Parts: sequence; structure tokens; C-alpha cells
Amino acid sequence: MLNKSKIFLLLCLFSVTFSFSQKEKDSTNIALDKELVVIENQVFEKKEIDPLRPSKAAFYSAILPGAGQAYNKKYWKIPIVWGAIGTGVYFYLRNDSQFDRYRDAYKRRLAGFTDDEFSDANGNPLISDDGLIRAQQQFRRNKEISLLVTIGLYALNIIDANVDAHLLQFNVDENLSLRPHYQFNQMENSSDLGLTVNFKF
Repeated sequence: MLNKSKIFLLLCLFSVTFSFSQKEKDSTNIALDKELVVIENQVFEKKEIDPLRPSKAAFYSAILPGAGQAYNKKYWKIPIVWGAIGTGVYFYLRNDSQFDRYRDAYKRRLAGFTDDEFSDANGNPLISDDGLIRAQQQFRRNKEISLLVTIGLYALNIIDANVDAHLLQFNVDENLSLRPHYQFNQMENSSDLGLTVNFKF
């Protein structure tokens, strides 16, 4: 029991000593923090706005997909652009080759041959003529969809480069600010809510 009371007394003395050792700040204290001095000495560089930058980025992306992203220094987007457009081209070529296979086999059957790749060694058809026609229609449709998706991804690459170049020139520095403020009106005993626009030249 005695040990617990001594520990409690020591904790109380320590907390009182600790609370008095902190520095109090009031309105008459004029000491400056180091961080405040650094912020005050900071120099803001104004960047000139290039109105042709978005057009250049879009032009570069139109010439070579991903070049506009490189111009905007967004290098991480280049593999995404190449992968997306490359996937569309791959599926277009794959569906085109499958369409050619079924079309060539159908043409040979119309010419009277029975040695196409969809017939067995005896000349018996493994796939009927109607099956060859349906396969051609399906692969033609898939080929057209792949072409449309590839063109859409190519256009999206150009739009991304253009919009990104616009956003890179958006002014977000401290010389232009829009801040909401809350103020208590003592004369009317009510609160005022407002918006402050600051311009520094």
C-alpha cells in the first residue's frame, strides 16, 4: 500500500513540473519560428503560359501515340497507351486472319474443291457451308468492333494529351487564391459567412 501511494505522489509531482515547464505564448510574444521565416523568404516563380502547348501535345500524340504524354512529362502513361492500342490492333489482326481462313475455305467449296482445311482426308466437310458463312459473319463483326475500339483508344490518347497539357498550365500558386471565411458580427450578434478573393501582383 505504501508503494502505491509513493508512486502516485511521484506521478503528481512529475505532472505539475511538466505543466509549468512549457512555454506560454501570448500576443506580446514576438519571437519568430524558423518555419515562418522560411515561408516568408520563399520565392514564387511565375511560369509563362504557352497557349500552343495543348495543341503541340495533341499533334505529337496524333503522329505517334504516347508522344504527347512524353511531351507533358507523364512518362508512366506511355506503356498504358501502347498497351491499349496494341491490344486493339492484335485483336483486329487475329479476327482478320480467322475471317480469311473461313472465307478461303468457302470459296474453294464454291469452286468445287473438297480439300479445304475444314474437311477430312476423305473430302467430307467437318463444317457445313452454312457454318462457314456464319463464321465469316462473326469474325467480320469482331474485326469491325476491334477496329472501332482501336480508333477510339487512339482518339482517347490524343484527348488525354491535350487535356493534360491544359491542366499543367492551370494556375494554383499562392498569388491567386479564393478562400471562404467565417466571421462573428458583434454588432448584430450573428455570424457572417463569406468568400475572399486575393490577387497579388
